[in-house]
Amino acid sequence: MKGSKIIIGRRDRIDLPELGLRNIKAKIDSGAYGSAIHCSQIEVIIKNNRKLLSFVPLDPGYPGFRDRKYYFEHYKDKLVKSSSGESEHRYIIATDAIIFGQTIKTEFSLTDRSQMKYPILLGRKFLRKHFLVDVSQKEVSYKLKRSRIQ
Repeated sequence: MKGSKIIIGRRDRIDLPELGLRNIKAKIDSGAYGSAIHCSQIEVIIKNNRKLLSFVPLDPGYPGFRDRKYYFEHYKDKLVKSSSGESEHRYIIATDAIIFGQTIKTEFSLTDRSQMKYPILLGRKFLRKHFLVDVSQKEVSYKLKRSRIQ
């Protein structure tokens, strides 16, 4: 049926191919507007006479960690309201996210989520056109992906 939405659970795993990340745990949060990814060493640098956003996704203790800096020439600089209700300055990148076999261009704010259980948060902006959330389910896309591999 055209226009039908996929059921997604309260958490899942996604791939971010431009960042070399696969099966990264993500919390599905319909209460959050935007999406976020845990990063460190976030800074704007000048490289080859270009202004670039530089960052390292994830932490050394995380299974998908690659200890590699990434550089984005195209990024936004915004004030974002955090989960604690305070506004904070964040950089935003647009990158492809793969879930349920679909590639979706998505904006992620780069932030320190080291105290959070999941390194990625997927908010309403990501969910609205593609998914309906069923909080009784979890890792629906990841289970489907694994069953296709076996």
